[in-house]
Amino acid sequence: MREALFVKQNSEKWKAYEQLHRDSPDELADRFIDITNDLAYAKTFYPNSKTTAYLNGVAALLHQSIYKNKKGNSGRFISFWQFELPLLFYKYRRQLLYAFLFFVFFSLIGALSAKYDDTFVRLIMGDGYVNMTNENIAKGDPFAVYKTQGEFQMFFSIAANNTYVMLVSFVSGIFLSIGPVFAMLRNGVMLGSFEYYFFSKGLGLESVLVIWIHGTLEISAIIIAGAAGLVLGHGLLFPKTYTRMQAFRSSAKDGTKIVAGIIPIVIVAAFFESFVTRHTEMPIWLSSSILGGSLLFIIWYVILYPYKLNKRKQL
Repeated sequence: MREALFVKQNSEKWKAYEQLHRDSPDELADRFIDITNDLAYAKTFYPNSKTTAYLNGVAALLHQSIYKNKKGNSGRFISFWQFELPLLFYKYRRQLLYAFLFFVFFSLIGALSAKYDDTFVRLIMGDGYVNMTNENIAKGDPFAVYKTQGEFQMFFSIAANNTYVMLVSFVSGIFLSIGPVFAMLRNGVMLGSFEYYFFSKGLGLESVLVIWIHGTLEISAIIIAGAAGLVLGHGLLFPKTYTRMQAFRSSAKDGTKIVAGIIPIVIVAAFFESFVTRHTEMPIWLSSSILGGSLLFIIWYVILYPYKLNKRKQL
């Protein structure tokens, strides 16, 4: 697009943005994101023009309006989870969908493999785990594994392990997005065979009500981390009008924000697994409420709210 046409199409909007110094924080944040998108476009195609300099000034004014009168970085943290992260979910909704589909597909492979091969579950889960679980089932407490450690020790161990798995899934995206797909394969097959094992023992519903208390958030975080890895690889594979290095830097920045943003989800999942899941005798309504609430939160925050935020941003 020629610079004159770019200016003509957006000049009225920019002038309106320039006057918004005391608007609502939500609207200011939306317009700041919009103006920075225009600024990025101008820097790419008209790097030394007056238009770029003007947009830089408008962006600075909006930035000051958003962050003035805020102490430290508290406002930045709130803005990140309230606006920036959900908009990244919307921007990379295709990568999120691909990661989800990969995970579901590999989970089905794991379940089918366990169904048609009696040794598959032992291959994936290990003889020690299967033997221990068989003994727990015989004792009438099939999920006793969640009671073998102290709460705090278990919490830190699970939080560290899940964070490690999440980071590996993300960083492996540098291998042209193959790494995250392999991570989805590994975790999906494990989950599928794990769930089939309990269903084959007549404990399917009970396993869902117990394990998915923490599993809803834990698996969601793994899928989102896989999507972040796909984002990382996307910059290398599809640089579009940017140089490959520029595209990679941009995708690495966005992917890192996504992974950092879901750390609270990983921590809450570890808390549930360590302090809540062990209470296998809890009423069905309580476990269902925790599971359902976690699922609704993920659907709202990762899908519905980003869509609504983006729609409002375009108005």
